[in-house]
Amino acid sequence: MAIKIEMLRCFATVADSGNLADAADKLGRTPSALSMMLKQFEAHLGAPLFESERKSKLTSLGVFVLDEARRELVHFERTIAAIESFARAESGFVRIAAVPSVAEAILPRAVRDFLRDHPGVRVDIRDMDSQAVLRELEEERVDLGLATSTGAGAEIKHDALFSDAFGVVCTAGHPLTETGQPLDWTALQPWPFIVNGVCEHITHQDFRHILDGSHLMVRNTTSLLALVRAGVGVTVLPRLVVDGAPQGLAFVPVADPDARRRIDILSRAHATLSPAALSFDRVVRNAAREIASTW
Repeated sequence: MAIKIEMLRCFATVADSGNLADAADKLGRTPSALSMMLKQFEAHLGAPLFESERKSKLTSLGVFVLDEARRELVHFERTIAAIESFARAESGFVRIAAVPSVAEAILPRAVRDFLRDHPGVRVDIRDMDSQAVLRELEEERVDLGLATSTGAGAEIKHDALFSDAFGVVCTAGHPLTETGQPLDWTALQPWPFIVNGVCEHITHQDFRHILDGSHLMVRNTTSLLALVRAGVGVTVLPRLVVDGAPQGLAFVPVADPDARRRIDILSRAHATLSPAALSFDRVVRNAAREIASTW
């Protein structure tokens, strides 16, 4: 027979109460049930725990077992509390990798709402480009990714979070802003064009000619916008990126309806998210819907 946690709880309660009746009331059991459990416990140990049937005085073995039982019961209760807390997403951690525009525009609201309801959970956020997000997921360094899923393998699960339109980004007052109409890609031909990482998602043939004629590639969004604002050239970015951009820049829509960027919520296909990560998944979806509804 193995010693069970209920045996230790029964023994400790009887020892602290000094009698079976009071211990039975505390545990919601009958005195006879406690008596039988104690006899089984003593039979397993091969020696008595109490000096008499009245249970008012412990043997030397009983004193030792009581100290150990109290320590184990405290540890058991803490373990159960930790397990239940983790299961209710009251503790644990969530690791997020997101493209910078999502980290800036959507995550602040999502993290605020999440931590309000889950103050005991630790959140780790990293911003990087989409390919780096996919690598972080594949190598199990993050739980959730917020990025474009182009190039994702079968091991990555992806669900659409939102999409936003690409547009031309130029200085405020640039001639491209004067038409008041969405631009054809050919309208960019007279102007120096700065290529960036998201340009690969636009497949229109006229835009490919613009890329072929460019001599400048900038991958960092902050540097890219600084160059545009300085008048070095124009570029193309999703609307969400420019919504948080510095003053002095303009976003001009394009006439290509297919020129849209899709942001997905990504996770490992064959891994179960922790309760905290599942809760964050729901919160970030809500935040994305609320923000997208304002466009």
